[in-house]
Amino acid sequence: MKVCMVAYTFYEGDNRVMRYAETLVERGDEVDVIALRKEGQSRKEVINGVHVYRIQKRIKNEKGPLTYLYRICSFFVRAFFVVSIKHIRKHYRVLHVHSVPDFLVFAASVPRAMGAKVILDIHDLLPELYVSKFAAGANSKIFQFLVYVERVSSRFANHVIVANHIWQQRLISRSVPAEKCSVFLNYPDLSIFRRRGRTRNDGKIVMLYPGTLAWHQGLDIAVNAFAKIKDAVPNLEFQIYGEGTAKEELIQLSRTLGIQDRVLFFDAISLREIPYVMENADLGVVPKRKDFFGNEAFSTKTLEFMALGVPIIVADTAVDHYYFNDQVVTFFVGGDVDRLAESILQLIKNPEKRQKQIENATRFVEQYAWTYAKGDYIRLVNALTEDKRSKLKLKEWRSQP
Repeated sequence: MKVCMVAYTFYEGDNRVMRYAETLVERGDEVDVIALRKEGQSRKEVINGVHVYRIQKRIKNEKGPLTYLYRICSFFVRAFFVVSIKHIRKHYRVLHVHSVPDFLVFAASVPRAMGAKVILDIHDLLPELYVSKFAAGANSKIFQFLVYVERVSSRFANHVIVANHIWQQRLISRSVPAEKCSVFLNYPDLSIFRRRGRTRNDGKIVMLYPGTLAWHQGLDIAVNAFAKIKDAVPNLEFQIYGEGTAKEELIQLSRTLGIQDRVLFFDAISLREIPYVMENADLGVVPKRKDFFGNEAFSTKTLEFMALGVPIIVADTAVDHYYFNDQVVTFFVGGDVDRLAESILQLIKNPEKRQKQIENATRFVEQYAWTYAKGDYIRLVNALTEDKRSKLKLKEWRSQP
């Protein structure tokens, strides 16, 4: 079977897109991915059997909504023509389109008109993300417009995937029928996020954050918390891997606080390289803000740290309380610098607590690994492509909280 995935993302760094694509390749399908390109990357590359076509360059430096929209629209137009031409040549059976943006699903218009099935995979709820990214109001006209776009995009798709159960209920309430919407968490792929053994032995205590550097991720909270405890733990180092609109502000903040020699910034590295860095950390931190978006956005980093045996400190957001308890993570009051600083100290000074958390998290993450969830994805694809019984099969396997 021939499948095409479309995603406004860098393929080699996106866990969700990569795991779907490689799962289908493993069972013998031919998979093309239409994605973004970094400086220096080739326009076409085969990665573990997946044919990756990089049709547009992107630097994550959007300061305003117009720049953001222009780049997305440009990608949409390119993707529409690339997908349409490739479909005429290859006849895709399934188009799996990853949001954001939701309207990217219409890049599959020609294949859908010719009988292909379309999955819309909503990684982030765009109306909520827009409010958080550009400080718009939840009652604003642009928010209502984005909800409308979400609704028509969901109706166009044959099936909708969403990233957590809280968002599933939100989508069902405003945009999509329950039988047409399934949950696939940001499951870690244990073939990638597996323990290989620590290689670092430098006497430092390393706190780590790998991922997007955006305001809602709360990295400024973590940097300020680090500044409060730097003297209490002189061998503590905070390493931040990633790119994003907040990076320069975070670098400047560390300089202002006089901790630039202990808060270290590194470029983003590929999904297959980052596990080596993560496993060598002593603790991970996921300091998301409890804003309109961050409070409900499920972070893949949490389960990845668990899989690699690294204890983690997370903000007490609604979505994290939905899935976790204080036996598998250390919660702090989201947005509270002092409480985060206190939590970091407690975890550093209590090796028994760290070890117990690692043991509990190891058992927990076994239930949320892609190894076990990928069968659901394959059944979804099979159900969509077997028209006569597709609705029945989807009802039989649809995920439950």
